[in-house]
Amino acid sequence: MEAHGTITVARALDLPALRKGLPEVLAAGDRLDRPVRWVHAGEAPNIAALLKGGELLLTTGLGLGSRPAEQRGFVRGLAERDIAALVVELGSRFATLPAAVVDTARAYGLPLVQLHREVPFVAVTEEIHTELVNEHYALLRRAEEVHRQCTEVLLGGGGVPEVLRLFAGFAGNPVFLQAADGRLLYAAGPEGRAGSAGTTGTADPLQVWEGLRDAGLADALTTDIPGQGPGPGAVRARLTVLPVDAPLAPVHRIAADRAAGLLAVVLLRARQDEELAARGRGDFLSDLAEGRVEATDAPAQARVLGFRPGPGPLLPVVLQLPSDLLPGDCWTALTCAVQEELAGVGVPVLLGVRLPEGRIPLLVGLRDEAERPAVAERVAGALRAGVERAGLRLPVVVAGTPTGWPGAGAALRHTAEAATAARGLPVRPWHDVRRLDVDVLLWRLRSQGDLAAFVDRVIGPLIAHDRTSRPPLLPTLETYLTHAGRKAETARELHLNRQTLYDRLARITRLLGADLDDPQVVLSLNLALRARRHVG
Repeated sequence: MEAHGTITVARALDLPALRKGLPEVLAAGDRLDRPVRWVHAGEAPNIAALLKGGELLLTTGLGLGSRPAEQRGFVRGLAERDIAALVVELGSRFATLPAAVVDTARAYGLPLVQLHREVPFVAVTEEIHTELVNEHYALLRRAEEVHRQCTEVLLGGGGVPEVLRLFAGFAGNPVFLQAADGRLLYAAGPEGRAGSAGTTGTADPLQVWEGLRDAGLADALTTDIPGQGPGPGAVRARLTVLPVDAPLAPVHRIAADRAAGLLAVVLLRARQDEELAARGRGDFLSDLAEGRVEATDAPAQARVLGFRPGPGPLLPVVLQLPSDLLPGDCWTALTCAVQEELAGVGVPVLLGVRLPEGRIPLLVGLRDEAERPAVAERVAGALRAGVERAGLRLPVVVAGTPTGWPGAGAALRHTAEAATAARGLPVRPWHDVRRLDVDVLLWRLRSQGDLAAFVDRVIGPLIAHDRTSRPPLLPTLETYLTHAGRKAETARELHLNRQTLYDRLARITRLLGADLDDPQVVLSLNLALRARRHVG
């Protein structure tokens, strides 16, 4: 396969100037994909000493010598210099190339070509050098296009993850951003989704990192991202591309150097790396919840991200912010504040950030299921404290059901859905996912016109009354149903005397035309009151 941005031996032989010489490949025909760095013509016996490697050497054979030993030494010297190919024009010195030349070229894997017609070497040199210059210009244009796209992503409000995903798609390989101390901050796959597999045969980025980061993979590309420091060589992070899906070309090095400059500017923001690492973990948790990560692979990938729970169950927890849309700089402050508060909880925590949903998902390691309530209380308190420190409105926190890795994805997904559904519920320190099943069901039906019609049909008269009249009756009905129809407890909570409560319940009965002692009516009223939060 011809590498992008290079002139190979095969392509050089196909150019008009060499094609006129009727080239015939005598040795190493399977290595014609070798790149040509330059073209050189010469006849000196010691010409190998003048070469640096990668050249396509043109000669008439005058320097080959007349004895087989000289000829073998001549070819061996060129092979040891790692030139791209040896091209010999027949006629002035040889009618056909000697066996010693051909055999030595085959032994060393050096492409050997003989030309059956005379060609002007200057024309060959000029043509190939023009192609090399054009190819280099094309390389620069491709790298400039990637740089332009990355710049547009940043100007459009994107950040480091979006730049890395774009670059991974361009390189066709997983891309990794490491902190200077070696911590993995973010991994992006060539399909543009971090932590997830792309098309068939595409390696999962986190699996690649776990398996190959210390293997010294040949042709891996690493670029330092400069940062502020005491010396001129201070490194803030490192950008690494591992060629596991496709070979890398010079254009990828150029593009990586330019992308590193953009990333350096973005990472200058205070503590941007903490938010970036949290977004990488959030992508992993999202992929786990959506079934894009196999349960058997999840523990190893979680270890890459720094999560090492014990043998006990995992507790999914989700923090849902009141609004999905937050300024980008709020997320950095929020992430740092929440992580600092969680550091004192005393349990293993894998915290992620999901900007699109305005959500912070977590997996918490438990010793056993019995400690779930206490741990959920501590984790929820830390999350709420972090949100308050960041100056944001109090969030919804939902604790899921303890599970193992096989069920972690489904449990995370259900907890996240419950957290979204719970945004309309009364504020609590944290919600137990097991008490939200009805709300999740109603939230799923929120887009159906039937749900709004059901609410209007069951409690519509009370809603209309409370818009124009006092006192409002919906709070009375809700408190009455909460206490299962116990009037004394209802009156006490509402700070009403018994007769006033009886009068309000009578008005509710008249407006609704319903019997508040009928269990089916009570069920409908309870559902309608809960559904009202989801249909506005």
